[in-house]
Amino acid sequence: MDLLVVGIGELATPLGGRPLGGRAQGRLLILREAYVLVREGRIAAVGTGSPPRFEGPVLHCEGRCVTPGLVDPHTHAVFAGNRVQEFLARARGERYTGGGILTTVRATRAASEEELVQLAAPRLGRMLAQGVTTVEVKSGYGLTLADELKMLRAVRRLAEALPLTLVPTFMGAHAFPPEVPREEYVRLLVEEMLPAVAAEGLARFCDVFCDRGFYTVEEARRILEAARRLGLGLKVHADELAPVGAAELAAELRATSAEHLLHVSPEGIRALAEAGTVAVLLPGTAFLLEEPYPPARPLIEAGVPVALGTDFNPGSCPLASLPFAMSLAILKLKMSPEEVLTAATLNAAAALGLAQEVGSLEAGKKADLVVWDAATFAEIPYWMGQNLAWAVVKEGRVVLPAGGR
Repeated sequence: MDLLVVGIGELATPLGGRPLGGRAQGRLLILREAYVLVREGRIAAVGTGSPPRFEGPVLHCEGRCVTPGLVDPHTHAVFAGNRVQEFLARARGERYTGGGILTTVRATRAASEEELVQLAAPRLGRMLAQGVTTVEVKSGYGLTLADELKMLRAVRRLAEALPLTLVPTFMGAHAFPPEVPREEYVRLLVEEMLPAVAAEGLARFCDVFCDRGFYTVEEARRILEAARRLGLGLKVHADELAPVGAAELAAELRATSAEHLLHVSPEGIRALAEAGTVAVLLPGTAFLLEEPYPPARPLIEAGVPVALGTDFNPGSCPLASLPFAMSLAILKLKMSPEEVLTAATLNAAAALGLAQEVGSLEAGKKADLVVWDAATFAEIPYWMGQNLAWAVVKEGRVVLPAGGR
Protein backbone atom coordinates (compact mmCIF):
# COMPACT_ATOMS: atom_id res chain seq x y z
CA MET A 1 0.00 0.00 0.00
CA ASP A 2 1.14 3.53 -0.82
CA LEU A 3 0.39 6.35 1.61
CA LEU A 4 1.62 9.81 2.53
CA VAL A 5 1.33 10.77 6.20
CA VAL A 6 1.55 14.54 6.65
CA GLY A 7 0.86 17.18 9.27
CA ILE A 8 2.83 15.33 11.95
CA GLY A 9 3.39 17.71 14.86
CA GLU A 10 5.99 15.44 16.45
CA LEU A 11 7.50 12.22 15.14
CA ALA A 12 9.28 10.18 17.83
CA THR A 13 11.15 6.97 17.11
CA PRO A 14 14.19 4.94 18.14
CA LEU A 15 16.51 4.04 15.31
CA GLY A 16 18.29 0.93 14.13
CA GLY A 17 17.82 -2.75 13.52
CA ARG A 18 19.03 -4.14 16.82
CA PRO A 19 18.03 -3.87 20.48
CA LEU A 20 19.25 -0.84 22.40
CA GLY A 21 20.64 -1.03 25.92
CA GLY A 22 22.18 1.38 28.38
CA ARG A 23 22.07 5.06 27.48
CA ALA A 24 21.20 4.22 23.89
CA GLN A 25 17.79 3.01 25.02
CA GLY A 26 16.91 6.57 25.98
CA ARG A 27 17.87 8.18 22.66
CA LEU A 28 15.12 8.97 20.18
CA LEU A 29 14.89 10.80 16.89
CA ILE A 30 12.42 13.66 17.35
CA LEU A 31 11.21 15.50 14.26
CA ARG A 32 8.79 18.45 14.12
CA GLU A 33 6.42 19.19 11.25
CA ALA A 34 7.27 15.84 9.71
CA TYR A 35 5.98 13.47 7.04
CA VAL A 36 6.28 9.75 6.25
CA LEU A 37 6.14 8.46 2.68
CA VAL A 38 5.08 4.83 2.24
CA ARG A 39 5.60 2.77 -0.90
CA GLU A 40 4.28 -0.79 -1.20
CA GLY A 41 3.79 -1.11 2.54
CA ARG A 42 7.28 0.02 3.50
CA ILE A 43 8.67 3.37 4.55
CA ALA A 44 10.27 5.12 1.59
CA ALA A 45 11.20 8.37 3.34
CA VAL A 46 10.87 10.25 6.63
CA GLY A 47 11.48 13.97 6.63
CA THR A 48 10.47 17.46 7.65
CA GLY A 49 9.10 20.43 5.76
CA SER A 50 7.30 20.08 2.45
CA PRO A 51 6.60 16.45 1.53
CA PRO A 52 7.44 15.12 -1.94
CA ARG A 53 4.89 15.12 -4.76
CA PHE A 54 2.59 12.15 -4.28
CA GLU A 55 -0.39 10.81 -6.21
CA GLY A 56 -2.29 8.63 -3.78
CA PRO A 57 -4.04 8.52 -0.41
CA VAL A 58 -2.97 11.05 2.22
CA LEU A 59 -3.42 10.81 5.98
CA HIS A 60 -3.32 14.25 7.59
CA CYS A 61 -2.40 14.12 11.30
CA GLU A 62 -3.42 17.72 12.02
CA GLY A 63 -0.45 18.33 14.32
CA ARG A 64 -0.69 15.08 16.26
CA CYS A 65 2.18 12.87 17.44
CA VAL A 66 3.33 9.81 15.47
CA THR A 67 5.35 6.83 16.75
CA PRO A 68 6.14 3.36 15.46
CA GLY A 69 3.39 0.82 15.93
CA LEU A 70 3.63 -0.68 19.41
CA VAL A 71 4.89 -4.24 19.79
CA ASP A 72 3.63 -6.52 22.58
CA PRO A 73 6.30 -9.23 22.97
CA HIS A 74 4.57 -11.37 25.62
CA THR A 75 0.92 -12.44 25.66
CA HIS A 76 -1.20 -15.55 26.24
CA ALA A 77 -4.11 -14.18 24.21
CA VAL A 78 -5.56 -17.52 23.03
CA PHE A 79 -7.53 -19.26 25.77
CA ALA A 80 -11.05 -20.18 26.83
CA GLY A 81 -12.90 -19.35 30.03
CA ASN A 82 -11.85 -16.85 32.67
CA ARG A 83 -10.59 -16.81 36.26
CA VAL A 84 -12.66 -13.97 37.66
CA GLN A 85 -13.17 -15.82 40.97
CA GLU A 86 -9.40 -16.08 41.38
CA PHE A 87 -9.13 -12.35 40.68
CA LEU A 88 -11.79 -11.51 43.29
CA ALA A 89 -10.37 -13.87 45.91
CA ARG A 90 -6.95 -12.27 45.52
CA ALA A 91 -8.50 -8.81 45.84
CA ARG A 92 -10.13 -9.88 49.13
CA GLY A 93 -6.76 -10.97 50.43
CA GLU A 94 -7.73 -14.62 50.43
CA ARG A 95 -5.34 -17.41 49.61
CA TYR A 96 -6.73 -18.70 46.35
CA THR A 97 -7.03 -22.49 46.30
CA GLY A 98 -8.47 -22.95 42.81
CA GLY A 99 -6.77 -24.52 39.84
CA GLY A 100 -4.72 -21.58 38.57
CA ILE A 101 -3.23 -22.35 35.15
CA LEU A 102 -4.95 -25.74 35.13
CA THR A 103 -8.36 -24.03 35.36
CA THR A 104 -7.64 -22.40 32.02
CA VAL A 105 -6.19 -25.65 30.68
CA ARG A 106 -9.49 -27.45 31.31
CA ALA A 107 -11.51 -24.71 29.61
CA THR A 108 -9.13 -24.49 26.64
CA ARG A 109 -9.07 -28.25 26.13
CA ALA A 110 -12.88 -28.22 26.01
CA ALA A 111 -12.97 -25.50 23.35
CA SER A 112 -12.70 -26.14 19.62
CA GLU A 113 -10.15 -24.42 17.40
CA GLU A 114 -12.97 -22.32 15.94
CA GLU A 115 -14.10 -21.26 19.42
CA LEU A 116 -10.56 -20.23 20.34
CA VAL A 117 -10.36 -18.10 17.19
CA GLN A 118 -13.69 -16.43 17.92
CA LEU A 119 -12.69 -15.72 21.54
CA ALA A 120 -9.23 -14.32 20.74
CA ALA A 121 -10.12 -12.14 17.74
CA PRO A 122 -11.85 -9.35 19.71
CA ARG A 123 -9.10 -9.39 22.35
CA LEU A 124 -6.48 -8.81 19.67
CA GLY A 125 -8.72 -6.22 18.04
CA ARG A 126 -8.75 -4.24 21.28
CA MET A 127 -4.96 -4.31 21.32
CA LEU A 128 -4.87 -3.01 17.75
CA ALA A 129 -7.25 -0.21 18.71
CA GLN A 130 -4.67 0.91 21.32
CA GLY A 131 -1.82 1.19 18.83
CA VAL A 132 -0.37 -2.34 18.91
CA THR A 133 0.55 -3.66 15.46
CA THR A 134 2.65 -6.73 16.39
CA VAL A 135 1.77 -9.28 19.09
CA GLU A 136 3.48 -12.43 20.36
CA VAL A 137 1.02 -15.18 21.33
CA LYS A 138 2.05 -18.19 23.42
CA SER A 139 0.41 -21.58 23.63
CA GLY A 140 0.59 -23.44 26.94
CA TYR A 141 -3.04 -23.95 27.97
CA GLY A 142 -3.33 -27.30 26.22
CA LEU A 143 -0.53 -29.44 27.72
CA THR A 144 -1.30 -32.27 25.29
CA LEU A 145 -0.02 -32.60 21.73
CA ALA A 146 -3.49 -32.23 20.21
CA ASP A 147 -4.46 -29.22 22.33
CA GLU A 148 -1.17 -27.38 21.91
CA LEU A 149 -1.42 -27.84 18.14
CA LYS A 150 -5.02 -26.61 18.31
CA MET A 151 -3.92 -23.41 20.04
CA LEU A 152 -1.11 -22.74 17.58
CA ARG A 153 -3.37 -23.41 14.59
CA ALA A 154 -5.78 -20.88 16.05
CA VAL A 155 -2.95 -18.33 16.18
CA ARG A 156 -2.15 -19.05 12.53
CA ARG A 157 -5.79 -18.49 11.54
CA LEU A 158 -5.92 -15.25 13.51
CA ALA A 159 -2.75 -14.03 11.78
CA GLU A 160 -4.39 -14.65 8.41
CA ALA A 161 -7.62 -12.87 9.39
CA LEU A 162 -6.45 -9.81 11.34
CA PRO A 163 -4.40 -6.73 10.32
CA LEU A 164 -1.75 -7.62 12.88
CA THR A 165 1.59 -9.40 12.81
CA LEU A 166 1.23 -12.35 15.21
CA VAL A 167 4.32 -14.19 16.40
CA PRO A 168 3.48 -17.73 17.65
CA THR A 169 5.44 -19.24 20.54
CA PHE A 170 5.14 -22.86 21.63
CA MET A 171 4.94 -23.03 25.40
CA GLY A 172 3.94 -26.59 26.16
CA ALA A 173 6.32 -26.22 29.11
CA HIS A 174 3.99 -23.78 30.87
CA ALA A 175 2.88 -26.15 33.62
CA PHE A 176 2.71 -29.92 34.17
CA PRO A 177 -0.50 -31.77 33.22
CA PRO A 178 -1.82 -33.67 36.25
CA GLU A 179 -2.48 -36.85 34.28
CA VAL A 180 1.14 -37.35 33.12
CA PRO A 181 4.20 -38.03 35.36
CA ARG A 182 6.67 -35.15 35.31
CA GLU A 183 9.58 -36.95 33.64
CA GLU A 184 7.27 -38.51 31.07
CA TYR A 185 5.85 -35.10 30.15
CA VAL A 186 9.34 -33.64 29.64
CA ARG A 187 10.07 -36.61 27.35
CA LEU A 188 6.83 -35.96 25.44
CA LEU A 189 7.78 -32.30 24.98
CA VAL A 190 11.20 -33.16 23.62
CA GLU A 191 10.43 -36.24 21.53
CA GLU A 192 6.87 -35.70 20.30
CA MET A 193 5.43 -32.24 20.83
CA LEU A 194 8.33 -30.09 19.67
CA PRO A 195 8.94 -32.15 16.51
CA ALA A 196 5.24 -31.98 15.62
CA VAL A 197 5.13 -28.19 16.12
CA ALA A 198 8.28 -27.72 14.04
CA ALA A 199 7.10 -30.06 11.27
CA GLU A 200 3.93 -28.01 10.82
CA GLY A 201 5.77 -24.68 11.06
CA LEU A 202 3.41 -23.50 13.79
CA ALA A 203 5.84 -21.58 16.02
CA ARG A 204 8.81 -19.26 15.72
CA PHE A 205 9.90 -19.67 19.34
CA CYS A 206 9.84 -22.11 22.23
CA ASP A 207 9.35 -20.79 25.77
CA VAL A 208 9.74 -22.60 29.10
CA PHE A 209 8.50 -21.52 32.55
CA CYS A 210 11.76 -21.99 34.46
CA ASP A 211 10.99 -21.08 38.05
CA ARG A 212 10.28 -22.32 41.55
CA GLY A 213 7.50 -24.89 41.41
CA PHE A 214 7.66 -25.20 37.62
CA TYR A 215 10.48 -26.38 35.34
CA THR A 216 13.96 -26.75 36.79
CA VAL A 217 17.00 -25.30 35.07
CA GLU A 218 18.00 -28.80 33.98
CA GLU A 219 14.56 -29.57 32.54
CA ALA A 220 14.40 -26.21 30.80
CA ARG A 221 17.86 -26.69 29.28
CA ARG A 222 16.85 -30.09 27.88
CA ILE A 223 13.65 -28.69 26.30
CA LEU A 224 15.25 -25.54 24.92
CA GLU A 225 18.21 -27.37 23.42
CA ALA A 226 15.78 -29.71 21.65
CA ALA A 227 13.87 -26.68 20.35
CA ARG A 228 17.07 -25.10 19.05
CA ARG A 229 17.99 -28.28 17.18
CA LEU A 230 14.61 -28.02 15.43
CA GLY A 231 15.26 -24.44 14.37
CA LEU A 232 13.08 -22.62 16.89
CA GLY A 233 14.16 -19.44 18.66
CA LEU A 234 14.42 -19.54 22.44
CA LYS A 235 12.59 -17.64 25.17
CA VAL A 236 12.52 -18.20 28.94
CA HIS A 237 9.90 -17.31 31.54
CA ALA A 238 12.69 -16.51 33.98
CA ASP A 239 12.93 -15.90 37.72
CA GLU A 240 9.39 -14.57 38.12
CA LEU A 241 8.81 -16.24 41.49
CA ALA A 242 12.34 -16.81 42.78
CA PRO A 243 15.97 -16.40 41.64
CA VAL A 244 16.51 -19.95 40.37
CA GLY A 245 19.17 -19.20 37.77
CA ALA A 246 16.77 -19.02 34.82
CA ALA A 247 18.22 -15.72 33.57
CA GLU A 248 21.67 -17.28 33.62
CA LEU A 249 20.30 -20.21 31.58
CA ALA A 250 18.76 -17.81 29.05
CA ALA A 251 22.12 -16.11 28.68
CA GLU A 252 24.00 -19.42 28.44
CA LEU A 253 21.76 -20.56 25.58
CA ARG A 254 21.81 -17.11 23.92
CA ALA A 255 18.02 -16.96 24.14
CA THR A 256 16.36 -14.13 22.27
CA SER A 257 14.61 -13.00 25.45
CA ALA A 258 14.29 -13.63 29.17
CA GLU A 259 10.86 -12.63 30.46
CA HIS A 260 9.37 -11.49 33.81
CA LEU A 261 12.63 -11.29 35.85
CA LEU A 262 10.98 -10.00 39.03
CA HIS A 263 13.59 -11.84 41.10
CA VAL A 264 16.56 -11.87 38.74
CA SER A 265 19.90 -12.02 40.57
CA PRO A 266 22.81 -9.61 40.02
CA GLU A 267 24.65 -12.53 38.41
CA GLY A 268 21.70 -13.04 36.08
CA ILE A 269 21.72 -9.37 35.08
CA ARG A 270 25.43 -9.51 34.25
CA ALA A 271 24.92 -12.70 32.23
CA LEU A 272 22.06 -11.19 30.22
CA ALA A 273 24.16 -8.12 29.45
CA GLU A 274 27.06 -10.22 28.20
CA ALA A 275 24.77 -12.38 26.05
CA GLY A 276 22.78 -9.49 24.57
CA THR A 277 19.52 -11.19 25.55
CA VAL A 278 16.51 -8.86 25.68
CA ALA A 279 14.82 -8.53 29.08
CA VAL A 280 11.04 -8.48 28.58
CA LEU A 281 9.51 -6.80 31.64
CA LEU A 282 5.84 -7.15 32.51
CA PRO A 283 4.91 -4.60 35.18
CA GLY A 284 1.20 -5.41 34.94
CA THR A 285 1.84 -8.81 36.53
CA ALA A 286 3.64 -7.31 39.51
CA PHE A 287 0.87 -4.71 39.79
CA LEU A 288 -1.88 -7.34 39.98
CA LEU A 289 -0.02 -9.84 42.16
CA GLU A 290 1.42 -7.12 44.41
CA GLU A 291 4.89 -8.53 43.87
CA PRO A 292 8.15 -6.58 43.65
CA TYR A 293 8.52 -4.83 40.31
CA PRO A 294 11.29 -6.05 37.99
CA PRO A 295 14.59 -4.15 38.37
CA ALA A 296 14.48 -2.06 35.22
CA ARG A 297 17.09 0.48 36.30
CA PRO A 298 19.80 -2.08 37.19
CA LEU A 299 19.09 -3.92 33.94
CA ILE A 300 19.33 -0.77 31.79
CA GLU A 301 22.41 0.48 33.62
CA ALA A 302 24.09 -2.89 33.06
CA GLY A 303 23.46 -2.54 29.32
CA VAL A 304 20.64 -5.10 29.03
CA PRO A 305 18.10 -4.09 26.36
CA VAL A 306 14.72 -3.78 28.13
CA ALA A 307 11.40 -4.42 26.40
CA LEU A 308 7.87 -4.03 27.77
CA GLY A 309 4.86 -6.30 27.36
CA THR A 310 1.45 -6.84 28.90
CA ASP A 311 1.59 -10.56 29.83
CA PHE A 312 -2.10 -10.58 28.90
CA ASN A 313 -3.55 -13.80 30.31
CA PRO A 314 -6.71 -14.85 32.19
CA GLY A 315 -5.02 -15.43 35.54
CA SER A 316 -2.07 -13.41 36.77
CA CYS A 317 -2.54 -10.45 34.42
CA PRO A 318 -5.81 -9.87 32.52
CA LEU A 319 -4.31 -6.66 31.10
CA ALA A 320 -4.54 -6.09 27.34
CA SER A 321 -3.38 -2.45 27.33
CA LEU A 322 0.27 -1.92 26.45
CA PRO A 323 -0.08 1.87 26.98
CA PHE A 324 -1.10 1.17 30.59
CA ALA A 325 1.95 -1.08 31.01
CA MET A 326 3.98 1.88 29.69
CA SER A 327 2.45 4.07 32.42
CA LEU A 328 3.46 1.51 35.05
CA ALA A 329 6.98 1.42 33.62
CA ILE A 330 7.38 5.14 34.26
CA LEU A 331 5.73 5.17 37.68
CA LYS A 332 6.99 1.87 39.12
CA LEU A 333 10.04 0.86 37.09
CA LYS A 334 11.40 4.46 37.04
CA MET A 335 12.04 4.40 33.31
CA SER A 336 12.11 7.60 31.28
CA PRO A 337 9.51 8.25 28.56
CA GLU A 338 12.25 7.79 25.95
CA GLU A 339 13.29 4.43 27.42
CA VAL A 340 9.66 3.35 27.59
CA LEU A 341 8.96 4.14 23.95
CA THR A 342 12.03 2.18 22.86
CA ALA A 343 11.00 -0.68 25.14
CA ALA A 344 7.52 -0.86 23.58
CA THR A 345 8.73 -0.59 19.98
CA LEU A 346 12.27 -1.41 18.82
CA ASN A 347 13.38 -3.52 21.82
CA ALA A 348 10.05 -5.35 21.87
CA ALA A 349 10.51 -6.08 18.17
CA ALA A 350 14.02 -7.37 18.91
CA ALA A 351 12.56 -9.71 21.54
CA LEU A 352 10.64 -11.28 18.64
CA GLY A 353 13.53 -11.30 16.17
CA LEU A 354 11.85 -8.54 14.14
CA ALA A 355 14.02 -5.48 14.76
CA GLN A 356 15.09 -5.40 11.11
CA GLU A 357 11.45 -5.19 10.03
CA VAL A 358 9.47 -3.14 12.57
CA GLY A 359 9.90 -1.09 15.73
CA SER A 360 11.18 2.17 14.27
CA LEU A 361 10.24 4.68 11.59
CA GLU A 362 13.01 4.68 9.00
CA ALA A 363 13.40 3.89 5.34
CA GLY A 364 13.12 0.23 4.43
CA LYS A 365 11.07 -0.92 7.41
CA LYS A 366 7.44 -1.93 7.31
CA ALA A 367 5.14 1.06 7.57
CA ASP A 368 3.62 0.27 10.97
CA LEU A 369 2.82 3.52 12.79
CA VAL A 370 0.35 5.13 15.16
CA VAL A 371 -1.07 8.64 15.13
CA TRP A 372 -1.82 9.61 18.72
CA ASP A 373 -4.33 12.23 19.83
CA ALA A 374 -1.51 13.98 21.67
CA ALA A 375 1.08 16.66 21.05
CA THR A 376 4.03 14.58 22.27
CA PHE A 377 4.88 10.92 22.80
CA ALA A 378 5.26 11.47 26.58
CA GLU A 379 1.50 11.93 26.79
CA ILE A 380 0.87 8.30 25.80
CA PRO A 381 1.77 6.94 29.26
CA TYR A 382 0.77 10.17 31.03
CA TRP A 383 -2.94 9.91 30.23
CA MET A 384 -3.27 6.70 32.21
CA GLY A 385 -5.95 4.26 31.13
CA GLN A 386 -7.02 6.44 28.21
CA ASN A 387 -6.78 5.27 24.63
CA LEU A 388 -5.12 8.01 22.59
CA ALA A 389 -4.68 6.02 19.36
CA TRP A 390 -6.29 8.26 16.71
CA ALA A 391 -5.23 6.26 13.65
CA VAL A 392 -3.25 3.05 13.16
CA VAL A 393 -1.36 2.21 9.97
CA LYS A 394 -0.29 -1.38 9.32
CA GLU A 395 2.11 -1.92 6.41
CA GLY A 396 0.87 1.25 4.77
CA ARG A 397 -2.83 0.58 5.20
CA VAL A 398 -4.98 2.62 7.61
CA VAL A 399 -6.54 -0.14 9.74
CA LEU A 400 -7.90 2.13 12.46
CA PRO A 401 -9.57 5.08 10.72
CA ALA A 402 -8.60 8.58 11.69
CA GLY A 403 -10.51 9.48 14.81
CA GLY A 404 -12.57 6.32 14.44
CA ARG A 405 -12.70 4.52 17.74
